[in-house]
Amino acid sequence: MLVKEITRKTFKIRPSGRSSDFISPSFGYGCLLDCSYCYMKRHKPNGLDYAKNTGQILTEINNHALFAVVDKPNQTDPEYITYDIACNEDFALHSKYYNWKNIFGFFKKHPKAKATLATKIIPDNFLEYNPEEKVRIRFSLMPQSLSTDLEPNTPKIIDRIKAINRFRNAGYDVHINYSPVIYYRDFKKDYLELFDLVDKNVEDKDNVLSEVIFLTHNKNKHEYNEKNDYKSENLLWNPDLQEKKISSYGGINVRYKYKLKYKMVDLFKQLHKSRISWNKIRYIF
Repeated sequence: MLVKEITRKTFKIRPSGRSSDFISPSFGYGCLLDCSYCYMKRHKPNGLDYAKNTGQILTEINNHALFAVVDKPNQTDPEYITYDIACNEDFALHSKYYNWKNIFGFFKKHPKAKATLATKIIPDNFLEYNPEEKVRIRFSLMPQSLSTDLEPNTPKIIDRIKAINRFRNAGYDVHINYSPVIYYRDFKKDYLELFDLVDKNVEDKDNVLSEVIFLTHNKNKHEYNEKNDYKSENLLWNPDLQEKKISSYGGINVRYKYKLKYKMVDLFKQLHKSRISWNKIRYIF
């Protein structure tokens, strides 16, 4: 896959309200993994563009954070203004292309700003640095049977779960990202097994929170997956179960039909509460 260094020319900071208070300008755009559900692949099927002018990005975040008015506490964080620095990439996977310690150090020292990023990998290189909980890592989890089909070449789910303890001990704020949640025949059984693994292996049950994101898909990505013979596409594209959704940016996607999703959300909450009620859900959608 093509990896290209670029000069970031736009520095727009967008509101989020879910994973974070705001989405930072992109340090990178694209992903070197090949997950069949990934929304980034709809826009950039191959490769990664990474910014060489990270200092300018941090300057924009600094200026924004100093003057941003955000009611605290809120579900993103009780104290700090949170910035998702990996909305358009897996920053942890691509960290070798950045001076990541400098980026983390910026947030560690900043009086108001905190970084957050989701990842499917286990970035052990991050264990060299203690950000004093000013960087949040959200490990993405799903049942192993799904991960095997949908997330080739990613660490096993049990290894991601076990990594939570190491990163908490190293000084990171760590949450769980249950994403994407997909409706399929063994949904109930497999998620109960996943929650049991989380319960058995996570030590710091007071501070590891979670977020839940149900699948959205896209016709262009569906056609790309079929063209490239993704065997898992039957899990993602189910017109009888899905309806059209217009994204906040005007894109046409599909999501589970309202009544079905309502039932799925309710079932997910029930299963989650029955096994790991300590793992507070920050938001679910």
